[in-house]
Amino acid sequence: MVTIKCGAVTFPQIEAVIFDKDGTLANSEAFLRNLGLKRARLIDAQIPGVGEPLLMAFGLEENQLNPGGLMAVGSRRENQIAAAAYVAETGRDWIASLEIVGSAFEEADRYMQRKALETPIFEGIAKLLESLWTVGVKVGIVSSDITENVKDFVKTYALESYVSLEMGVLPGLSKPDPKVFLEACRQLGVEPGQTLMVGDSQADFKLGRVAGAAGVVGVSWGWTGTVNLEKAEVAIARVDEMQVIR
Repeated sequence: MVTIKCGAVTFPQIEAVIFDKDGTLANSEAFLRNLGLKRARLIDAQIPGVGEPLLMAFGLEENQLNPGGLMAVGSRRENQIAAAAYVAETGRDWIASLEIVGSAFEEADRYMQRKALETPIFEGIAKLLESLWTVGVKVGIVSSDITENVKDFVKTYALESYVSLEMGVLPGLSKPDPKVFLEACRQLGVEPGQTLMVGDSQADFKLGRVAGAAGVVGVSWGWTGTVNLEKAEVAIARVDEMQVIR
């Protein structure tokens, strides 16, 4: 176990660090913004007039992505349910609404490039993960993305040696349910009270706090907009503000 310093705050006896992916490890803003725009346009093509409300629901306004909005924080399923609710409001049956949205989401995926290639790793992250691995700290990734994309990100940026857990959304279980954090700790073989949670959203902070994490660290380097880090124990703006202290 080691001490990890984040900004001016130190966390002793840490045996693992769990990171969010999008906006924390991966520069996902442009990809998510373009994906949200494409989804809204495709649905609007079938249901004219629903496009603008959908953009607001996704957290897209004036071509800017809200770091705390649905596209940035929510799972694919949560985005589908929200979009289907807007379609259903036009008088469509619920199942028909889900089918319209599901089809549009699949078509939008075909327009986009492979996500891992379009969401580059932030500068300094690989070095940080290596420093944790070197002193025996286990590293996990817990994301609202699908597990396939988490694994592809790790492989694309050659992080396999440093990352022990690649977890996406679980069936019926997603952030901010503390069971997500507890399950991640179980799979890593560590205690929640000796594990840090590092992320960029209120979902990450609530996840770790309720589950009894050793600390909750907020990062702001992932977005052009203002990130709400008020529920984090400490906020850092640069990757090098997180350091291992033996």
